[in-house]
Amino acid sequence: MQPPADAFQIIVKVLPEDIDMMDHVNNVSYLRWVQDVALAHWRHAATPEEQRKWLWFVIRHEIDYKHPAVLGDEIIAKTWVDSATGLKFHRHTELRRASDGILLVKALSIWCPIDAQTRRPSLASDEIRRRFSIA
Repeated sequence: MQPPADAFQIIVKVLPEDIDMMDHVNNVSYLRWVQDVALAHWRHAATPEEQRKWLWFVIRHEIDYKHPAVLGDEIIAKTWVDSATGLKFHRHTELRRASDGILLVKALSIWCPIDAQTRRPSLASDEIRRRFSIA
């Protein structure tokens, strides 16, 4: 799935602590960036009241590693939600090297809204579904 034109994005810089024994970015760092861009998207688009009311829990991450990144690379992390049905928000993420646009990682994560007070899964409001889902 191609990202929509208005997909949320952040820039990530590869730091020494992201590098593994193979001299490229460790898979754990990619997963952290997938989560970081999702959280940044939530904080950017949700109201303060929504942020107090809702938390998010990951049910599943599916990640395809396409090409390696190395120390000093800048990465464009884009994310968007294609559908929000029931308790599942299907969030896509692409990580591309900024210098050449090469796709490094493609991920699909399934997130579940959690009521912040009860800490139990809870249906998100229709407004949140409309604002975050493109489907």
